[in-house]
Amino acid sequence: MATCWQGLWAYRFYLIVFFLPIFLLPLPILIPTKEAYCAYTIILMAFLWCTEALPLAITAFLPTVMFPMMGIMGASVMIQRPFPFGSKSPGDQPPRAGISVSAPCTPRGTGGNPSSFSTVPACQVSTEYLKDSNMLFIGGMLVALAVEHWNLHKRIALRVLLTIGVRPSLLILGFMVVTAFLSMWISNTATTAMMVPIARAVLDQLHGTPTGTDAEEGRNNPAFELQEPSPQKEETKLDEKDNKQDGPAPPVPSESRAQRNEEQLRFTQGMSLCVCYSASIGGIATLTGTTTNLVLQGQVNSIFPQNGNVVNFASWFFFAFPTMVILLLLSWVWLQFLFLGFNFRKNCGLGDQMRKQERAAFEVIRREHKRLGPMTFAEKAVTILFVLLVVLWFTREPGFFTGWGNLAFSDENGNSMPSDGTVAILIGVILFIVPSKIPGLTQEPGKPEKLKAPPALLNWKIVKEKMPWNIVLLLGGGFALAKGSEESGLSKWLGDKLTPLESVPPPAIALILCLLIATFTECTSNVATTTIFLPILASMSQAICIHPLYVMLPCTLSSSLAFMLPVATPPNAIAFSFGGLKVTDMARAGFMLNIIGVLVITLAINTWSIPMFDLHRFPSWAQSNTTGFCGVSQANVTTPSP
Repeated sequence: MATCWQGLWAYRFYLIVFFLPIFLLPLPILIPTKEAYCAYTIILMAFLWCTEALPLAITAFLPTVMFPMMGIMGASVMIQRPFPFGSKSPGDQPPRAGISVSAPCTPRGTGGNPSSFSTVPACQVSTEYLKDSNMLFIGGMLVALAVEHWNLHKRIALRVLLTIGVRPSLLILGFMVVTAFLSMWISNTATTAMMVPIARAVLDQLHGTPTGTDAEEGRNNPAFELQEPSPQKEETKLDEKDNKQDGPAPPVPSESRAQRNEEQLRFTQGMSLCVCYSASIGGIATLTGTTTNLVLQGQVNSIFPQNGNVVNFASWFFFAFPTMVILLLLSWVWLQFLFLGFNFRKNCGLGDQMRKQERAAFEVIRREHKRLGPMTFAEKAVTILFVLLVVLWFTREPGFFTGWGNLAFSDENGNSMPSDGTVAILIGVILFIVPSKIPGLTQEPGKPEKLKAPPALLNWKIVKEKMPWNIVLLLGGGFALAKGSEESGLSKWLGDKLTPLESVPPPAIALILCLLIATFTECTSNVATTTIFLPILASMSQAICIHPLYVMLPCTLSSSLAFMLPVATPPNAIAFSFGGLKVTDMARAGFMLNIIGVLVITLAINTWSIPMFDLHRFPSWAQSNTTGFCGVSQANVTTPSP
């Protein structure tokens, strides 16, 4: 019997992929409507994303197969054929299965004259996989890869740590500030993977003693084991070493030594968690900081095409950056209380007891920084391009003054034609053009007669190996789902069913949804979570006449609050393998951090975000797809009650 269960468990992914579509078949069979067909696809993809029976990117491909076969969306471009084709008029052409023949599309070059072409217009599911949000992600990743390749992020981290110092409380704050800042611009996983070895080296020096005893113990400390060693075994080893030591110093009592060992273990756990938590927190501050932010931008642009680019880099930063700062500081206070206590004098190192260890730890950081040497030409060039990218993002279309996009590249309505993705791709292309050394000719090693030019700041080999192409496909799958929900009428149907929520106060709705998303994202991908929920939330906001961003913004931020489980995010997994953590340690720290995060996000959406996004009124750009008329000119109930 045990062998049978082991076999089923070994083949569980195959069984899920085979039986899940069959189990869900009654839905489209009993309800043969486009709404049911689209719901079948969404439910199937949601289960596959949650179980990861298929790779996330492969599951994201399902709309390209299922939507055309179910008649929801076409697969390719609008078909144009010269008239006649054996029929009396274009209207006599029989519609193909899966292609909408009622969409208001006009063939190019015909001037709208139906007598010259027979047109089969179609909403294209394939084009949803490479939208402007994907371009923004790719361009941002190109810059991030250049920063990583030339070790600019490590130089920034070590410089900040040298400035802040290595006192216990300030050391945790320093690591959190550095990790959060780097995570705003490069991958959360890459940031955590870089900061963890630095933290390990610093901790080895902080926990050392002048006699070298702890150095010997450090060699027996498995830094990358998944579980912490048994405290009883550690105490036994310490006692044996104390008995063998015949130095002139008086013996250290076993109780105080065990207590110090316990404090060191707790400090190590706190350092590990502060790195992974701050990586997730820092990613929410910028539009490119984490993929879920780009999912929101893409979904808003897809569902509400007339929104006037309400979610861009500048608007997102001014909303999310204060949220990130508050959450980061409260997280630091909570981790200090949990792992260090509130002994201010001890945590800030005001006494003389730890001065020698602190100097040793500071020396480790200084030595690592010195090993980098002076800034190279490549680092300076990447820094200049990175700063230029950020400046162009902020000044393209800031809203409170006329940006360069409105001045130099505006359309007939005065809106900026270049997007944030345009700027990111421009800087990314320049990285392939600028040389990594001062221009000149050098001799190739081994071939002195052959001259060569210096390589560029970035090359395709690095991009091919490190670019997360699966995220590009995952983003596209989410946009395709949102468009399919709109085309099939599923969004309208959901809006009709959610109208009873109109009697619930909007702040309560936002708080409940944040708790739901924060819980759901602990056991599934945060990108998949936002991809599934955001179209539903958009329909709900239209049904009950509240600003769509009032529920979509906080839920997007809440999807980054994955703090409780090692499998929730890659940074959590990296920290779990480093700091002698158990699942209970992470769950205890992460549970309270989730509550703090939800409260901070609720504060943000009900205070400074209201004037920024005009959340107290239902916007006119959300009116076109709504199920009923919402009074745009009237103040909406999204403003919290006094």
